[in-house]
Amino acid sequence: MHASAQSAPATGTTAPSPSKARHVVIASTLGTVFEWYDFYLYGALAVIIGKNFFASATPLEAYIFGLLAFGTGFVVRPFGALVFGRLGDMIGRKYTFLATILIMGLATFAVGLLPTYSSIGSFAPAILIGLRMLQGLAIGGEYGGAAVYIAEHAPPGRRGAYTSWLQTAFIVGLCLALGVILGCRLAMSPEAFETWGWRVPFLLSMVLLAISVWIRMKLHESPVFAEMKSAGALSRAPIRESFGNWRNLKLVLIVLFGLQAGQAVVTNAGPIYSSLFLVNTLRVDPITATTLSTIGLLLGAPFYVIFGYLSDRIGRKPIVLASLVLGALSLFPVYHGLTHFANPALEAAQARSPVVVAADPARCSFQFNPVGTSKFTSSCDVAKSALVRRGIPYANEAAAPGAAAVVRIGALSLPAYDGAAADAKERAAAFDQALGSALESAGYRASADPAQINHLMIVLIIVYLQLLTGMAFGPMAAMLVEMFPARIRYTSMSLPYHIGNGWIGGLLPATVVAIQAATGSIFDGLWYPVLIAGAGFVLCWLFVPETRDRALDS
Repeated sequence: MHASAQSAPATGTTAPSPSKARHVVIASTLGTVFEWYDFYLYGALAVIIGKNFFASATPLEAYIFGLLAFGTGFVVRPFGALVFGRLGDMIGRKYTFLATILIMGLATFAVGLLPTYSSIGSFAPAILIGLRMLQGLAIGGEYGGAAVYIAEHAPPGRRGAYTSWLQTAFIVGLCLALGVILGCRLAMSPEAFETWGWRVPFLLSMVLLAISVWIRMKLHESPVFAEMKSAGALSRAPIRESFGNWRNLKLVLIVLFGLQAGQAVVTNAGPIYSSLFLVNTLRVDPITATTLSTIGLLLGAPFYVIFGYLSDRIGRKPIVLASLVLGALSLFPVYHGLTHFANPALEAAQARSPVVVAADPARCSFQFNPVGTSKFTSSCDVAKSALVRRGIPYANEAAAPGAAAVVRIGALSLPAYDGAAADAKERAAAFDQALGSALESAGYRASADPAQINHLMIVLIIVYLQLLTGMAFGPMAAMLVEMFPARIRYTSMSLPYHIGNGWIGGLLPATVVAIQAATGSIFDGLWYPVLIAGAGFVLCWLFVPETRDRALDS
């Protein structure tokens, strides 16, 4: 049972010295930075990896499959939470997250050596997904261990501030990944980078792995765990105690739906999806987009620590609630603003010469096929796929039953073709050329005009998204640790965290792109994070308790 107090709580153990606590924060955070670097390399290179490992698919399918393979790492994170959470509650925090970083580093290094589809066929994507699953399992055990370890070393009344440094690992690791990729892009031609240069950031992870292992080998076990072990109070069945007991299971469900779901979509709709949106929808040059994203992310990184520190003063819950309501209310205007400042020509062309796909609705598919068993060959699917691939927004219009799809660009009409026809390959080339010329004539440029990009406003928008993420994420580690009893803390907090961030948040990019392909609007996919953040606000308000004054030895 949790204990609460009006003053700063004690842990019931001898508090570590401030210098030792700082060493714990630095060592844990640096190791986690490298682990997130490994994990997000794939996300930043999803387009290129899609081309190399899903070469048999259409460009749109390859892109979606690439995002789904990225999402696979998120999907298996809850299973890693169960495996490593159980170990962390039974054998200790330190050795468990030492194991996770070894698994992560070796799997990442292996991606840099993996042959592509052109070399070994379908074995390439299969092995790639297997490596992503190993990475996801490792991340599933990493966060809970590091969060618990830091919180159990933190001085009284400083848990929010200390654990918030761990939250910066997520963004610093992402920035490090983007920075290394940018350096590789600048050091070689675009052709060389897409052919072999993309492997370099993965191979460099071996250096980071060695540093991380060295750092973590120097750490000692947390004082709370050490006291439980000496008292014989460790759990023998952390999973059963965590999820087989209704009292604790109720807390798990409150954390999942009242905290993690909303936090996950706010976080993923910010620094992660915004960079994909700039490149793949707004057609900003990858180097420019990566540079602006990295600057914005670094400028916004202090928000994690600021709000973690603030949560020690005013409480965790008010800050999390503010992030959820602001996310629900502002994501649509934020992405409209990003479009206006990154590609105003697209915005102007859409107003001047709107694109419409007129087709028989019965012949239009929802182009989301994670197992690759379907082919989208109707004229409607062909037309929509070609437009989404170019980042072109369009409206849908119902045509007569059985009618072939027609793409209307202003006053111009361009018939699509049947992708299953015998001469489909020849007609595809002619259709793509005609569509490209018509779009260019209507003002839909193949790429954003560098002269029209408002770099300052894009950076400020990314900083604002970082503000939301910092509010949601900064107090989160301390709040999760404080929600659960010490003997099953690692297991209990890790599972809802990784279901929320792995399943609900991790699949956000692929889900948003699939909704975009279905509706034609580059903004409709945002309903996914907006609705979840709104629901999370209501549930958090009603059911999530304030936790900042809880003791950790209960």
